[in-house]
Amino acid sequence: MSDINERALTQPAFAKFLGVKITHISAEKVTAELPVREELNNRFDIMHGGAIMALADNLGGTATSANLKPGQSTTTIESKTNFFAAIPLGDTAYAECTPLHRGRSTMVWQTKITRGDGRLCALVTQTQMVLERK
Repeated sequence: MSDINERALTQPAFAKFLGVKITHISAEKVTAELPVREELNNRFDIMHGGAIMALADNLGGTATSANLKPGQSTTTIESKTNFFAAIPLGDTAYAECTPLHRGRSTMVWQTKITRGDGRLCALVTQTQMVLERK
C-alpha cells in the first residue's frame, strides 16, 4: 500500500472522537457510518447539523488524501450544506463522498448523507485545496 493510501486510511482524532466508521476508501469514493448517539444530539433528539457537516468534512478530506501525490496535503476552503430531513437519535447517518472535480490545485467533493430508511438527509459540496508541503 502506498504512503498516500496509508494517510487516507489513518483517520484524525476528531473523526475517532465523533465515532465515524469508514467503510470504503478509494480514489473514486469514500463511505462511512456514524451512529446518532446522545453526544451528537441537538435539543430535539435529532443529529446536530454541525455533526452532519463534520462527518462530510472528514470524508472530503479523506477522499482528497486518497488522491494526493507524495509531498502534498489538503485543507478545506469551502463547504456548503443543504439539509433535507432529520436523523433521529438511535438511527445511523450513512455518508457517500464522490468527486465532482479532481484538479491539481483543488478538488471538489459531494457527500450524500442518508439515514437508516434511505431518505436523503443532507447534501454537502466541499472544496479542498491541495497544498505542497515544505
